[in-house]
Amino acid sequence: MDKTTQIYGIRAIIEAVNTNEEIDKVFLQKGLRGDLIKELESLLRRNEINVSYVPPEKLNRLTKGNHQGAVATISPITFHTLEGLIERVQLKEKPALFLLLDQLSDVRNFGAIIRTAECSGVDGIIIQKKGAAPVTADTIKTSAGAAFKVPIAKVDHLKDAVFYLQASGIKVLAASEKTNTSLYDVSFNEAIAIVMGSEDRGISPSILKAADYTAKLPLLGEIESLNVSVACALFLYEAVRQRMNYN
Repeated sequence: MDKTTQIYGIRAIIEAVNTNEEIDKVFLQKGLRGDLIKELESLLRRNEINVSYVPPEKLNRLTKGNHQGAVATISPITFHTLEGLIERVQLKEKPALFLLLDQLSDVRNFGAIIRTAECSGVDGIIIQKKGAAPVTADTIKTSAGAAFKVPIAKVDHLKDAVFYLQASGIKVLAASEKTNTSLYDVSFNEAIAIVMGSEDRGISPSILKAADYTAKLPLLGEIESLNVSVACALFLYEAVRQRMNYN
C-alpha cells in the first residue's frame, strides 16, 4: 500500500477524523482493549467510517511503522457532492450518464469499473460512504489513473441519491437478473443512471424497488452471473452503442 495514503496509530487517526481528513477505511486489531481504542471506535461510528477488525499480521503487512493496532487508509482523490455533480452535468448538451455502485467491496473491481467508466464517457460515479470499496493505491493502479479523471461522489444513503437523481430528471436503471427485461430492450438515449450491485449480494431490495427500470444481460451458458466489472462494461457500452447510433 502507498504510504502516502495511510495513517497509523490510534491517536493519529483520532486527530485525522477530528480534522475532517478524507478517511476511507480503518483497520483495527482484533481484541484491542482500553479507553483510547473505545474513543476511536465511538468516533468512527459517529462519522460512519468503514471499520474492519483484523489480526495483527494484516496490519503488519499494511505498514512497517508502529501502528498500535490501528491503520487508516486515506483517499488519494477528492470526492464531489452529488448536488454539485448533477448541476455541472446538466449544463452539458448530451444526456447525462451516471453510475451508482451499491456496496461494491473489491478495490480491484472498483478500479476496473472506473477505468471502463472513463472510457465510455460516464459523467460521474456515485458510491455510499459506508460499506463501499475504498479508493486505494490498488484502485488507482487498476483504474490506470482514470480515478483522477472521473468525478466520484460519496453519499450517506444510495437510495436517497436515487430519489435525487429522479427528481433531477434522470432515470435510474438497475442491473439485475431478477427481471424479464433484456438490457438490449432499454433505451439509453435519455439521461440515465445505471446501478450495479455488490459482488455477493447484488443490488439491495430497496434500491431495486426505487429504480425506474430493471434489466439483465442474457446468459447463455451454465454459470449464472458475470463478474460485476465485466457486467458493468457491457451495460455502459450498450449505452455508448445506442448513443452513437442515435447521434
